[in-house]
Amino acid sequence: MSQPAYCLPSADSDLRAAIADWLRFLTTEQRSSARTREAYIRDIEQFIDFLQDHLAGAVSLGDLEALQAADFRAFLAARRAQGISHRSLARGLSGIRSLFRFCNKTGRLENISLAAVRMPKLGHLIPRPLSVAGADRLLKNVHGAGKSPRWVEARDLAVLMLLYGAGLRISEALGLERRQAPQKEGDDALRVLGKGGKTRLVPVLAPVRSAICGYIELCPYHLEPVGPLFVGVRGKRLGARVIQALMQNLRGALGLPATATPHALRHSFATHLLAGGGDLRSIQELLGHASLSSTQIYTEVDARRLLDIHASAHPRGVSV
Repeated sequence: MSQPAYCLPSADSDLRAAIADWLRFLTTEQRSSARTREAYIRDIEQFIDFLQDHLAGAVSLGDLEALQAADFRAFLAARRAQGISHRSLARGLSGIRSLFRFCNKTGRLENISLAAVRMPKLGHLIPRPLSVAGADRLLKNVHGAGKSPRWVEARDLAVLMLLYGAGLRISEALGLERRQAPQKEGDDALRVLGKGGKTRLVPVLAPVRSAICGYIELCPYHLEPVGPLFVGVRGKRLGARVIQALMQNLRGALGLPATATPHALRHSFATHLLAGGGDLRSIQELLGHASLSSTQIYTEVDARRLLDIHASAHPRGVSV
């Protein structure tokens, strides 16, 4: 697995070596995504650059060990003054904590001051799912959404069906191999590799299986069993940007909100299950959430939906 490129002229050789080992640890042991590692190394670069000015010299492991809580807070304050969002600050602090934990575990340094630094408070983001009618309209309009060949339209529909009908992340859907495709009666479950290298079983509804079969029958390329299930027009593994562009086109054609993204279909899957009587624990397992708290946010979405219905339907909520 490739490592993100980084440049740390402000760091001494011992610190650069520790960071290189940390990135290998994130890749091989923690199974973190390439995107997460790239974000972490950007944050660490900014942290080291700040410390070079803050400490007036190249930064070593010894310097990191001597840092006080005030030094970490000074870094966060400097980033906040640059207009960085609380969410980005929290991610940056998370990367710094990860590096310090690794260095402590491997005997490189020990610093207890970082534990006294609190995470910046995050804004409460509520998922924006599509309505049931909106999701249905979107899926019905995939065919004819552009001037694509029939097999491409079939492929696009199969991907969107996996996002909405099985609750997959777009990376999970596009990461599937041909041998995983459910194609015959009785293929009612799909083993999905999710975040952190964790696998889960996801039920496959008949319409989802039918969409996948339709795509495979029309695909002009020979799909190897251990190769990608979904391919682009050149026969290579399909990229997420293609599906993101598809959703953008459908939004414009159907008048859907800007929040109608590929991930919104996963939100819709969870919200519609909950509204239909699904329990949180089952939805947590289907989504592959490590913590139930990540799933509980959908109860707030459902509660808001009920309040909107109440406000529009109740005699006291209707203006006269």
